[in-house]
Formats: sequence, C-alpha cells, structure tokens
Amino acid sequence: MKTLAAVLAMAFVFAGVSPARAGVKTEVVEYRHGGVVLEGYLAFDDSIRGKRPGVVVVHEWYGHTPYVRMRAEQLARLGYVAFALDMYGKGVRAKDAKEAAALAGIYMGDRKLMRARAAAGLDVLRNRPEVDPARLAAIGYCFGGTTVLEMARSGADLVSVVSFHGLLNTPNPGDARNIKGKVLVLHGGDDPSVPMKQVEAFQEEMRKGGVDWQFISYGGAVHRFTNPEAGSDNSKGAAYNERADRRSWEAMKAFFAETLK
Repeated sequence: MKTLAAVLAMAFVFAGVSPARAGVKTEVVEYRHGGVVLEGYLAFDDSIRGKRPGVVVVHEWYGHTPYVRMRAEQLARLGYVAFALDMYGKGVRAKDAKEAAALAGIYMGDRKLMRARAAAGLDVLRNRPEVDPARLAAIGYCFGGTTVLEMARSGADLVSVVSFHGLLNTPNPGDARNIKGKVLVLHGGDDPSVPMKQVEAFQEEMRKGGVDWQFISYGGAVHRFTNPEAGSDNSKGAAYNERADRRSWEAMKAFFAETLK
C-alpha cells in the first residue's frame, strides 16, 4: 500500500507542483488558545530575503494531518510563509468519519469558538519575522473552508480568503459586512454536502455584504475533490478529482498573484 506522502506527492506532480525544493524550511510550532495546547506547522523558503505574504492553512475535519502540512509546503514553494494551524489540539486526530463529525461539530455549532481558535493560529503567523503583516491570507479545506470564511466574517485582517470545498452556511450572514478582503470559493459542482440553496444563500450574503467575491464550480467534482485520500467513487459523496484539484490550485495562485502582490 502506498503511503499518504507518496500518494500526495504523485497527485501534486500531476497538478504541476514539484514535491520538494531546496530552501524550504519547516518547523513544528506549539502554541495555545484558551488553555488548549495546539501544534501547528510552519513552512517557508529560507532562500528568500525580506518579508513576504503569509498564508494560514486550515485542515479538514479529520484534523491536522500530513495532508495539510503538504499544502503548507506547496505554498512555501510558491514564495509564501505558510502556517498550517491546529483547530482541535495537539495530537487530536479523528480515527473515522464519525469521530471527525463529532470534533468538527463542536466548532460548527459554536462559530465564536471557531473564529477565536483560528485567530490564535493567525496570530502565530502574523508575528513571524518573515511575514509582512499587511499581506495575510487564509485557505481551508472542507471544515477548513468553512473556518476561513468565518475568519473573514469576523473582520480578521485578511487580504484574501480561499475556501476549497467548504460548507458555506453561517448563523450570522449579516457578518459579511465585516469582511475586509477578497473571497474566492472553489466548489464541487456535484457536492452533496452543499445543496444549491446553501450556494444561493451564500452568494446573496456576499452581495448584501458588498464583498469582492468569486465563486468557481467544478463540474463532476464532489466533496473533498482535492484530497487523494478521498478515493475515486463519486457516489460516496466525497472523492478526489485530479482535474478539479489542478484547476482549483491554479485559480488560487492567480487570485493570490492579484491580491497579495
């Protein structure tokens, strides 16, 4: 059986991303929020001099797995300082979907806690000497996509926010008026976890909030379309889609080239 690292490396090669590059430095960072010990992962290109944009990366509902660290390293290879934060706590990982739903449900049901926990990770990134605090962004996957949208709604100092196959609902749609940066949503066109009513409500929320937003829907893609671990069976509601993965990453790169230049 192939290891997760090998599967992800192969997928990233297909997506046109080199799996490694000299100069990329990584660091495990322990920090706290509300008495909870958290463990994040920092990645940046040590060969670049001067301050540069920083990007927070928020994990899926399974927790801070190797997948989110791989994404942080990808961003580092693009010249960003990336920090894969931890929403659940040091060493807390879901063993299966049932456990993942329970862990994510804590934060989905308490958006104030979700925002505060994510803000603690953003503070870690903001205070790094390599980072330009005026050019901060956030990306997230699934549960993480929901989280970065809530960060934006909280009024966080984010220049740009990107949600990959995240849920779009929020208990406080009026908070869209607090969004300071630009928003990009990368969505699976056949994602059963995000019904059309939720899509329409989100888009109306963005309009009413006066947000500079973009929404890209990928035909044939379902939930978790960027993660090879999701398998290839769309009938399960979550499956990897190499084409949507590649296209969504390129869309993010173009968005950051515009907003974080």
